[in-house]
Amino acid sequence: MGRLVRKPKLPEAATAEASDFGGMFQSRAQPVTAAEPGDDYLIRLVKYIPAEIVGGSMLVNAILAQAVAAGNGTATMAGLSVTTIAVGALLIGLVLTPLFCWYVREDGDAWVVNAIVSTIAFPFWTYLMGAVAFAKFHDGDLAVILILTFTAVSGLVAPVTEQRQAQALKNANPKDGPRLVESLTA
Repeated sequence: MGRLVRKPKLPEAATAEASDFGGMFQSRAQPVTAAEPGDDYLIRLVKYIPAEIVGGSMLVNAILAQAVAAGNGTATMAGLSVTTIAVGALLIGLVLTPLFCWYVREDGDAWVVNAIVSTIAFPFWTYLMGAVAFAKFHDGDLAVILILTFTAVSGLVAPVTEQRQAQALKNANPKDGPRLVESLTA
């Protein structure tokens, strides 16, 4: 099991192996490779959580929360308010989430879908964890409702099958000009 959501693969006929005449005389019944179903709903729920980025964000926010508590709400770091630094840390987390998905991708991963859903999930998770950037309007009950709702809905986002993507690309770019069949009937 990879770290990112896996794309489902449809079964496909096995290609002709290198035999005499390139498989010209093989039987009509071609063996079919097994389909890979991809990740199911529950596995997608877990894999869409940007846990590594949320963990780093928790560490940064713990430091910032201590500075806010020590400064009675007027704390500064390097001449900037701690709230400004917290918003900057939130934005950096939003940028790092898709980069992390790209970095850990493997063949067969739907890393783009994973990156999009995880990037959208990041602010929900930081709000739940009580990030300093959300301190003025944080409500624990609302945070739980939001994260439960978002997580349940995000599991419904499933990547498209690889063969369907290839077929859609093929249909989108037909060859230009008349075809032999069309020219004979005209």
